[in-house]
Amino acid sequence: MPSALLRLDPARVVAPVSRRTFGSFVEHMGRCVYTGIFEPTHPTADADGFRQDVLALTRELGVTVVRYPGGNFVSGYRWEDGIGPVADRPVRRDLAWRSLESNEVGIDEFMRWAGKAGVEVMYALNLGTRGVQEALDVHEYLNQPDRTRLAELRRANGADKPYGIRMFCLGNEMDGTWQLGHKTAGEYGRLAVETARALRAADPDVELVVCGSSGSSMPTFASWEAEVLEHAYDEVDAISAHAYYEPVDGDVGSFLASAVDMDHVIDSVIATADSVGARRKSSKRLNISFDEWNVWYLRRFMAERDTASTEWPFAPRVIEDCYTVTDAVVVGNLLISLLRHSDRVTAACQAQLVNVIAPIRSEPGGPAWRQTIFHPFAITARLARGTVLRVELEAPTYQTDRYGEVPLLDAVATHDTGTGDVTIFVVNRHQTDAVTLSAPLAGFGGGLRVAEAWTVADDDPSATNTAEHPDRVVPRPAGHAEVTGGALHATLPAQSWTAIRLAGGVA
Repeated sequence: MPSALLRLDPARVVAPVSRRTFGSFVEHMGRCVYTGIFEPTHPTADADGFRQDVLALTRELGVTVVRYPGGNFVSGYRWEDGIGPVADRPVRRDLAWRSLESNEVGIDEFMRWAGKAGVEVMYALNLGTRGVQEALDVHEYLNQPDRTRLAELRRANGADKPYGIRMFCLGNEMDGTWQLGHKTAGEYGRLAVETARALRAADPDVELVVCGSSGSSMPTFASWEAEVLEHAYDEVDAISAHAYYEPVDGDVGSFLASAVDMDHVIDSVIATADSVGARRKSSKRLNISFDEWNVWYLRRFMAERDTASTEWPFAPRVIEDCYTVTDAVVVGNLLISLLRHSDRVTAACQAQLVNVIAPIRSEPGGPAWRQTIFHPFAITARLARGTVLRVELEAPTYQTDRYGEVPLLDAVATHDTGTGDVTIFVVNRHQTDAVTLSAPLAGFGGGLRVAEAWTVADDDPSATNTAEHPDRVVPRPAGHAEVTGGALHATLPAQSWTAIRLAGGVA
């Protein structure tokens, strides 16, 4: 059985765990909103039409911030369509996903949902078909206390107090030719900085996220960031990163190593941003908002889209991927990557929350259930507390077609100095063999014990959860994890994600 050694030290701190790392994404796309979070005729619907079964799962998932209302959708969205009496709201074409938008759910409804879910909202602005004035208008509606026209309109619509949204995305994926209002880096950079300056004139404390590349495979990746930031560096707080992963041509080994690419994306964006800052002789350091990430079977979606109907449906079933155990391991590994970059990745949003490439699935009038990828997210959100530790891992390697030689294991750890808890998150990428892990704990003062240990793995890595079998794949107590001789010893099953919380370290 292969073995690995994990070295960790409480003095080697990366950064505090950012609670915004555990974000999600609600876009007016497919069934994410309609029959996802909102279904007035559902047996569990509350007085506002929100599915309480989905709300309960959202809270269990541990979501802290939700990006809204898009996504590609936002680049054609008129926010004022979604306010006021529902009967008076227009039905519009959504060109991004070729469907109809009823506007039954708009800003006010979504903010009520966010309050029930206990999440912060990251609001995305339309810089595709609109611009500076629209951004100022929606900010006024959301955040101005009173007396102005739009503040009083919000109050008339039932929200007496301002919503107090702090984070705003300056558009979405503006580098993509598929985006309504697609722009060159120079064009977008100018619009972004103009919008940012206007918003800061209205609210100096607003937090602004400028669009980075829509993926590292884009031919302009890094050069887009560099040119955009030459315009907007001084006016924004973060730059976005997006990444989706899927197995290609049955290459499971490379798929399991997807976090290698996420590390590369983050490091490349950091290097580019810091280079711009250095040229500008700036002491400011930009952060990354990794506000779209997940496993997405994109090739399957593209094939289905090419044969899709030319109708304009309401809330069609779009990219409702059914996730496997292998997918859950990859998602757990992507969370490890995000955590280990907590010094610069200060917000992240898994795309999306319900039905659309989502950890939660629901059926109209029927049940809601947890997909396999729900579990590593929920456990990481619950257990990652305190500070992220910089770890060193000595592990065997294997060869991949896409990323070359990569370690069999990947890991990160967090340390809560208040409770003394140490939590280790680790994946075993070996497709057939278990791996033993040892982690000396001398630096933590002794007394640590395994308080809980969870593993997501299965003899059938293609196993999924469905409406008929919602608990086919669940986290199970780790079979072997104990502290002996001043070290943690654990056996990690093949193709698995594991979280181990050690407690009792406070003197």
